Amino acid sequence: MKTKLAMLTLAVSCAFAGNVMALTKEEYKVQKDRVEADYKANKEKCASLSANAKDICQAEAKGAEKVAKAELEAQYKPSPSHDKKVRDAKADAAYDVAKEKCDDLAGNPKD
Repeated sequence: MKTKLAMLTLAVSCAFAGNVMALTKEEYKVQKDRVEADYKANKEKCASLSANAKDICQAEAKGAEKVAKAELEAQYKPSPSHDKKVRDAKADAAYDVAKEKCDDLAGNPKD
């Protein structure tokens, strides 16, 4: 009985071990540079747009950058507080984009 319990515990531990693997400092720097490059590329795509469409595009680009940086930080230093920051970044990004999309509306639909 104790052997089965020990094997079950080991199996469950191994199943979750992959999530605990943190990034090395070099991997973190490379990924951070990639996130910043992606943000610049997404921001440049917004240059051809105008009015509120440009604002929406920029909010989406900034939101994607914030989420990517929060996820990267959570991978680099795994912790419950970093997981919360990822959830907060996703919520903030969605809110900012929705707020910009709302600028096109008027009257009751805006409310």
